[in-house]
Amino acid sequence: MKELKLALIGFGNAGQAFAKMLLEKEEELEKRYDTRIVVVAITTKTRGNLVDAWGIDLDKALKNVQNSGRFDKILGFSENSTSQGIVDKVEYDVLVELTPLEFNSGKIATNHIRGALRRGKHAITGNKGPVAWAFKELTELAEKNNCRFLYETTVMDGMPLFNMKRDTLRLCKVTEIRGIINRTTNYILCEMAKGRSRAEILAEGKKRGFIESNPATDLDGFDAAAKVAVLANTLMGANLTPPDIERKGIKDITMEDLEKAQENGNAIKLMCHAYIDENGQVKGSVGPEEVSKNDIYATIEGTSSVITITTDMMGTLTLIEEASEVKQSAYGLFADLMSLIEQD
Repeated sequence: MKELKLALIGFGNAGQAFAKMLLEKEEELEKRYDTRIVVVAITTKTRGNLVDAWGIDLDKALKNVQNSGRFDKILGFSENSTSQGIVDKVEYDVLVELTPLEFNSGKIATNHIRGALRRGKHAITGNKGPVAWAFKELTELAEKNNCRFLYETTVMDGMPLFNMKRDTLRLCKVTEIRGIINRTTNYILCEMAKGRSRAEILAEGKKRGFIESNPATDLDGFDAAAKVAVLANTLMGANLTPPDIERKGIKDITMEDLEKAQENGNAIKLMCHAYIDENGQVKGSVGPEEVSKNDIYATIEGTSSVITITTDMMGTLTLIEEASEVKQSAYGLFADLMSLIEQD
């Protein structure tokens, strides 16, 4: 039986959901693909680091986090290891990068992935930073070292967006992208339109796990801008970074704004846009817009998201992900892992 060793850099909500998915599908992976998945390292900012060449007990690691918030030393606790040290020195086959987004540089996550690719290791990222800041460099580095750089879950979680472009829209040129791709702001705007206070909405979202403890990255449009850069770079061949995206968040949207839009037969949504300008350059923008209640974008409720891709040969395609939760994010990582398994 083949063995595929993973190093998880980050173990937040998505990382834990991914670990649960590996446990749930363990037997099926072994039977269908004759492959055993072994997690040999997990790094975190506050819970400690685990390193075990023979394989970490994921079930126990998950229970540790749920029960005490930290890893038990008997699992392979490593006090002196850093995340970059683990990336550079531990023996693994696939790096899974799950650290939080750094909007201003994406530097830490990019260094992790760069380190893995230089060693000829595959890299899967759930962090948008490396794709938004260094997509061309990392893609070329992966090709040079005969490994792969995958990023399905960076936009719309497990929706097969990048796989669709790569595998089924061959030679199609994407000329425009438009959509609602930040579930947090969509949920907030929908709930505010029902008359609920922003504070109440944020508290509930944090409790459910899809709103961060500090939601500024979402409210100010940083997350959405990073996603627009990812989409422009991967689907339109651009070389944009998040600061290149014209950005305005929803922080200043009031209940009165939403009520006025409703009176006009509209809804306010945080719309994301990548397009080719009159000079042939790819541009991007993020900002709240009023959209007609008859428009498909107005029907996107709660934590759902939507993206419309305009192409030269397949026309316009619209993908909708309904009621996104952390499990979908984990599946995007799992789908990328499956791509690696199936290529061998």
